[in-house]
This record gives sequence, structure tokens and C-alpha cells, in this order.
Amino acid sequence: MKIGLVLQCFDPSRGGLEQWTYNFARGLIDRGHDVHVVAERFGPSASALPITAHALDGAGRRFHFARASQARLMSIAPDIIHDMGYGWYCDVFHPHIGSWYSLWRRRLESLSPLRRFFKRGFDEFSPRVRQLRDLVDRQYADRGQIMIALSHAIADDFRQLHDVPDERIRVVRNGVDIDYFSPQDRIHRRETARRSLGIGTKETTAVIVAQNLRLKGVPALLAATARLARQGRPLRLLVVGGKNVRGWKLKAWRMGVSSRVDFVGMVDDPRPYYAAADYFVMPTLYDACSLVALEAAAAGLPIITSRCNGAAEMFSDGRDCLLLDRPTDLDELTAKMLQLSDEKKRSRLALAARTTAENNTFEANVDHIAAIYEQIIDQRSRLTRVDKSSEDRSRMVEAIRRFIPSETTGRKSA
Repeated sequence: MKIGLVLQCFDPSRGGLEQWTYNFARGLIDRGHDVHVVAERFGPSASALPITAHALDGAGRRFHFARASQARLMSIAPDIIHDMGYGWYCDVFHPHIGSWYSLWRRRLESLSPLRRFFKRGFDEFSPRVRQLRDLVDRQYADRGQIMIALSHAIADDFRQLHDVPDERIRVVRNGVDIDYFSPQDRIHRRETARRSLGIGTKETTAVIVAQNLRLKGVPALLAATARLARQGRPLRLLVVGGKNVRGWKLKAWRMGVSSRVDFVGMVDDPRPYYAAADYFVMPTLYDACSLVALEAAAAGLPIITSRCNGAAEMFSDGRDCLLLDRPTDLDELTAKMLQLSDEKKRSRLALAARTTAENNTFEANVDHIAAIYEQIIDQRSRLTRVDKSSEDRSRMVEAIRRFIPSETTGRKSA
């Protein structure tokens, strides 16, 4: 099958979406498919895969990219076009951020009241935001494409915010490579990783891996860390990823926890930080289905996350993770973090979290989507057969009319 994948940047080092698409392309290739990738930028590792790369040089803004990708895809003519949330010309639309409207609202909620007021006013008059809304409306317009939702919560957003009918929605949660992320690997790396970060043997260490630190709950984490510090708890927090780390360091210093918080910044491989940690925590305000939560679970870490994370649908509170009802509730977050100061509880949750990861593998993720491709091809084939049958019948009727003498066909009844 000739498959076209569409995204802005094909580079696994850029973030979760890019990493997932890179691994997904490799999975499709392993299954014998001919993979074409349409993107504005390709990272160095793209050359390691036998894909056909279609670079849209200077595509620039999203609307321009969507138009440019449509033109290129029409010339390529794949059997299946799978868009990761950047264009509108596709058979499968798979927005890894979830609903842009829902994300926009949650981002506003993460701001202070004053910043929220100015941000909302700015967006109302911003040409870029208006163009983005136009793009989103085109993406969700009914052209018969299948809409993949990363969780049931995202599927609800599709229905309520974009009027997508149930028959066009498929819920396919993310999967994780349970060999790449494993308890054995974490144990092997642990001593070296903790030593390199200067973590004491008695320090309980939490880790969060995120790009948008504000949206993923770092302000609440810093406040909870400060509260635990005042209680004399030996806690360290590793913040992996994010931009403007200098500003976050200043915030931690003002809260009196700069010695307890390590802002690592962007990394190519999070496994050493999972190894150094005792648990993973992400009180996110919004996440379609967090890959890093699954990675941490696969690595054998206990998890704290919020019910605003689509990945929470895979877990059960108290069995294989601790779920936050309100990610901004400092009392709730502090209490959950305090629970994981107990090593026995961490061990029990970690073992169950690994089992959950094993039930949500990346291989199963690829197989699920490949099955959707087959359904689309089969449906298209059946429709083509129906159209051809109708065309054949029309031709047969026309042939009969030509064969029968006109005086017979035109004779009136007495």
C-alpha cells in the first residue's frame, strides 16, 4: 500500500508527535508498505528510514503548508493519506494535539487573569488566529475522512466542538515501545544517572517531561515542591524539556526551591531521567494522550497525572497510577506526591503501571491504524464496484435502446 504521511517536521527529536510519526513510519515500512512523507522540514535521522521524502521548501505558515501539501499529494496519489493535524486533504485526520479549540481554552485557563484578558483580546483580532480557525474549520468539514481521536475525551470534543458524527470517529490511543522503555533499562542506568545529577540516596525524586511547561502543570509542581520542602521532605524534581528555562529557574528561586529543582531543558533521550527518578508526575491541564506518561509507565515508574490527560483513560486510580481530579488543586497534588514518598506503594504502582504499558504497545497501535487503512480501502473498493455496476447497467440499457427499432420503442398503446 502506498501511504502518504503529512506533518510539519519529520524529526523525532522535536517532540511527541514527531517521535510517534517517525516510529509509525518505521512500523509501516516493516509491514511492507511504501511510505511517502510530506513535510516542511526533515531531521537528520529521516535518512535512516527508506521513506520517500517530499520537502515543501518555504511552506511557511500553516494555511500555506496545507495548500502546498494538497498539491503535492495530488501528484503523488497515495492509496491512503494520513494527516497528523496540519492539512485538510486526507483520508485519515489524526490531530495529536486533540481539538485546537479545546487546547486554546485550556491554554487560556493556564494564564493569570490579567494575561488571560489580554491574550483573549489579542486573539480576537489576530490575523494568524483567524487563519488558524479557518484552517481548523476546513480540517473538520465532512469530506468522508476518518477522524482518529487519541482518547474518548478527544472524541467528545470532536462531536461537541466540531460536529463530527460518530460514524467518522475512531478512538485509537497511543502505544509505547515496551522494549525501548523498560524496568531493566531503568535499573541499569539508575546509579549513573542519579550520580550525574547529584541526587542523594535518600532523596525521593520526581520527574516531568513536557514541552509546554505551563500547560503541563509545572507551576503547580513548583508550589507543591515548595510546600513539601517546608515540611522537611527530601524531594528533588527533574523538569525535562520546555523553553525559556531561565525564566522557570528564576521562578523556582523566588519560591525558595532552586536547590531542589533541576531544569534539564530539551533532551534527545529521556531514559536517563526516568532512571534517576522514583516517580513520574504531570498535573497537566490538557493532553490528548500523553506519550511520556506511557513511556514512564513502561520504564516501571509509578505515575501521577490528571484526568485532563487522555492517557488517564488507560489507567485506574489507586491500581496502576494516582489520578488528580483537579490539576491545579495544590492540596490534592501535594497529598498524591506525599503518598509516593512510601517506597512500598511506589513499587506496587510501578509494577501495575508496567503491566498497563504492556497492554498498550506501539506494535498494537500501528496494527490498529493499519486496520483502519484496510477498512477505508475496502469501503472505497465496494463503492467503486457499485458505481461500475451502475455504469454497466446504464450502458446495457442504452445498447438495448439502440438495438430495438425506433418505431417499436416509440409505438403508443391503443
